[in-house]
Amino acid sequence: MIVLAAIGAKALLFLYLWLMAAIISAFLSDRKGYGEKPGLVTGLLLTVLAPLIWLVMPARADSRWKVQGAFGGRGDGRTVAEARAEREQAQAEDKDK
Repeated sequence: MIVLAAIGAKALLFLYLWLMAAIISAFLSDRKGYGEKPGLVTGLLLTVLAPLIWLVMPARADSRWKVQGAFGGRGDGRTVAEARAEREQAQAEDKDK
C-alpha cells in the first residue's frame, strides 16, 4: 500500500509557502506605489524570489513606502494624497516663478 498522506502534507506546506510569497509580494508592491497586481503576479510566478525582488525595487516618489515608511511606523502622519497635493502645489509654484 502506498502512503499518500506524507506527500499531501509536503504539498500543503509548499502551497502555504507559495501563497505567503504572493501575499508578501502584493503587500510590498502596493506599499512601494505599484499596486497589488504586479506584486501578486510576481509572487505567484516567482514564489520565493518575488518578495526579495520587491524589497530591492525602488519605491515611487509619492508611495506609502516613501511617505509613511515600510510598515507605516515613521513619517509625520501625512497620507499619500496629502503628500501628492503638496508636491503638485510646489511644482505649480515653481512653474509660476
